[in-house]
Amino acid sequence: MHDFSASPDHALLVLGRLDGRLCNSPAADIWLARERLKGASMLSGFAGVPVSVTELQNWICGRTPPPRHSEGLNDPLSVAALFHFALSASDDRDPIARATLNISRTLLDDRKEAGLWAPEDLVRFGPSWRMAQMLLEAPYPAGTLLGIAQRLIDARGSLDAPVTEGHLVTTADGRQWRIDPRRFDMGWVLACHLPGALLAAGLSLRRLPSLVGLPRFLPDDAGSLAKAIAAMIARQAGQGLIELDRLEAKLARLPKELRVTRRSKAPLLMRLELAYPGLGKMAVARLLGISHQGATKLVAQVERLTGGH
Repeated sequence: MHDFSASPDHALLVLGRLDGRLCNSPAADIWLARERLKGASMLSGFAGVPVSVTELQNWICGRTPPPRHSEGLNDPLSVAALFHFALSASDDRDPIARATLNISRTLLDDRKEAGLWAPEDLVRFGPSWRMAQMLLEAPYPAGTLLGIAQRLIDARGSLDAPVTEGHLVTTADGRQWRIDPRRFDMGWVLACHLPGALLAAGLSLRRLPSLVGLPRFLPDDAGSLAKAIAAMIARQAGQGLIELDRLEAKLARLPKELRVTRRSKAPLLMRLELAYPGLGKMAVARLLGISHQGATKLVAQVERLTGGH
């Protein structure tokens, strides 16, 4: 079953609608925060360490350690490292995008988490991540999906896949041999920078973090890859418009007349709850710079104002 037309014109039309809506939407910051998690979840599947958006939310809100931190001992990389690379790729000069990234890092500093849980992955994949960014976000002579597809294919050939040392195995009778070294797939590194490539080519106004869906194995033909990218953009941008409609409707249902003081942080917490559902009291205290006792009272106040929803 095909999700959307693979026509580049159709894909860019839907992308333009989403970009235009985000320029004036009261829910743009909430949408960007949620789409960052969606994009990171998509990249995790691409990288072979699949985690859900809910698992990422639980980690960000302080309810759990990084997903797969114990059961994923044979994973090609840590989720903490992948999340850091994904968020760093979404860093933008756009003030709304930068503000939402700062809020996310107030909740959970991905840089510190990656340094704590996966320092070796930062060393292993960091150079390739930076090289991919430089190659894919360099100026484009023409803003076309075909041009981006060709750049992706060229960049793939320029990246050196990290290789781990082969394990030395010793049998009971003393014989030894070394298992072939493990090579890592680099497709997810390229996918990280696809939103930046679309921005650099002038096809989008900002980095849209859920536009990271590339084929598991990149074709050698730029035309085939451009069609796959067009289908992905049409699908993700269409879903993005639906999600934006949903968030704007939720915002419209929030109480308009709040019997709170001008300095109250209740309206801000209502918005944060839409971006990060299930915020704990400690996370609220850290985000808003208040005491744990103050956060407890504020959460209870917001629950009364919104009827517990």
